Amino acid sequence: MKLYIVSTPIGNLKDITLRAIETLKEVDFILCEDTRTSGNLLTHYDIKKELISLNAFNEKNKIDFIVNRILSNQTAALISDAGTPLISDPGVRLVSLCIENGIEIIPIPGPSALIAAISMSGLPTDAFVFEGFLPQKKGRKTKLKELANEPRTIVLYESMYRIEKLLNELNEFIPDRFVVVCREITKKFEESWRGFPKELVETFGNKIVKGEFVVVISPKDWKQKF
Repeated sequence: MKLYIVSTPIGNLKDITLRAIETLKEVDFILCEDTRTSGNLLTHYDIKKELISLNAFNEKNKIDFIVNRILSNQTAALISDAGTPLISDPGVRLVSLCIENGIEIIPIPGPSALIAAISMSGLPTDAFVFEGFLPQKKGRKTKLKELANEPRTIVLYESMYRIEKLLNELNEFIPDRFVVVCREITKKFEESWRGFPKELVETFGNKIVKGEFVVVISPKDWKQKF
């Protein structure tokens, strides 16, 4: 009775561990956010397993069924569309219920956009806070005001639809903090920008920049070193 938490590539399909491939081939079934997205990965590595959709919309209603299957002496793997499961992704309810029922939880570590971005940012990594996606509306400004006093490096996720808005907000609330913006990490059009919020706002302008973003913000009072 085991549930494996398996990290998958965040873009480049080669970024997967041998242990992850081996695990996905051995489990009885695989839980994923989107069966089409995960199906492409499994096809690439010739893995033929039952896929069950588990996402933010159906997790609450499906976890009892899934836990009962594992309790019937089956093994399962939980993956996300990209990266390490549960990091700004669903799965917490399932893992908690598995623990309550004595099911062994085994992590299979691997890619994470969060870790990849902070590792190449050039900003302090000895202590950092990960806030994931900021609230889209209610509580967003309150959170930004809190982050203005954060003494550690800050890491955020943002979508292409709100990246320009976020940079303008950073320019308003923390204009003196150095920022690194990473786009499409490990993918074909991967790129990054460094600068203060005002500089980045000018860089982005009104152009449409597609993809997924990780934003790394320097600690309060940190002095730019490059």
